[in-house]
Amino acid sequence: MEDNYIEKLIGAFMALPGVGYKTAQRYAYYILAEDGEKARRFAETIIDVRSRVKFCSVCGGYATGDKCDICSSRDSRILCVVKDAKDISTMERVKNLGCLYHVLHGTISPLENRGPEDIRIKELLGRVQDFDEIILATNPDIEGEATAMYIARLLKPFGVKVTRLAQGIAMGSDLEYADDVTLTKAIEERREM
Repeated sequence: MEDNYIEKLIGAFMALPGVGYKTAQRYAYYILAEDGEKARRFAETIIDVRSRVKFCSVCGGYATGDKCDICSSRDSRILCVVKDAKDISTMERVKNLGCLYHVLHGTISPLENRGPEDIRIKELLGRVQDFDEIILATNPDIEGEATAMYIARLLKPFGVKVTRLAQGIAMGSDLEYADDVTLTKAIEERREM
């Protein structure tokens, strides 16, 4: 009977990205070995954060209010378009970028039946007039490249400068794993599309 509950906890940890059975098992046994108060605080923290953090009404990044801190406090004529909200923190590691963001919440992926209408492209087009440059910072994989090319074509009539991160980030990798030097170099050598 106890094994069923332990397996249920292991299964819950395995639902996290990158967590296999052995790691999930280690997490489960750690939680069971700790006192009940520590486990309760851990669970309450997850519930509390999940209930308070929403998406920014402007950029689509994470926010605790209607707007995120960046949209509320920063003024910039450069807009950086990223796939996921977590990519904002990755891009913020670039020194002196100081841009605003737009989160697509995905990429175009015909294999996953996800087209342009399934991501926040319409919202992006509504923001274009406020910027001099749009940096397309989607991942350098097939879906990221296809999405960037599609958006670049849509933005051409607006007369805004459209750039793409320079190569330096390995094809097929995720932005969150890029080191600061590689990411900075990619920003410095971005190219117009």
